[in-house]
Formats: sequence, structure tokens, C-alpha cells
Amino acid sequence: MPVSVVTVEIHLPGARSLKEKRRIVKSLKDRIHGRFRVSIAETALHELHQRSELGIAAVAPDGAHLRRLGEQLRRLFDERYDIVVTRWDERLVEDGG
Repeated sequence: MPVSVVTVEIHLPGARSLKEKRRIVKSLKDRIHGRFRVSIAETALHELHQRSELGIAAVAPDGAHLRRLGEQLRRLFDERYDIVVTRWDERLVEDGG
């Protein structure tokens, strides 16, 4: 069963406080989870008010589905006017057994 893991680091130029950053990140996480039914969490940079690292994980019957999902996720991030993607690391792990 293939698994996709995406680590994305984002810059939030409009966030003026940790409270504002957390509001933006929570909204983004809720939208992604609701739309794609993936697991998503803030994994690092918790105390920086303009940066965040998110980890996203998904399981699917085949790698092609996960590759399409990765493209859709990247498009969603790129379309957001309030965030800038500074790092995108996508890994597909396929179990042969």
C-alpha cells in the first residue's frame, strides 16, 4: 500500500503575531483535511510568527492517485495569496509486499 508524506514549510508575511499565525494555519489545515481527507499537522517552527512547517500524510490504493493528490495539494498552496511556500518535500513510499 503506497503512502505519501509531504513536508511543506511556509512563510506567512501577513501574520503579525503568533495568534494570527495560528488562525491562518488552523484554517489552512482544516481546509486541506476537509477537502482531501488527509492527515495534517504543524510539525515545527511553532514559536515563529511568520513561519510554519506542516506534515501531510495520505494512503491510497496506488501511487498514481497519490501523485495526483500531491499535485492538487501543491496547487492549493500556490494559489494562496497569504502564504509563500519556502520548501516542498514530497515522498512516495510504496510497499512491495
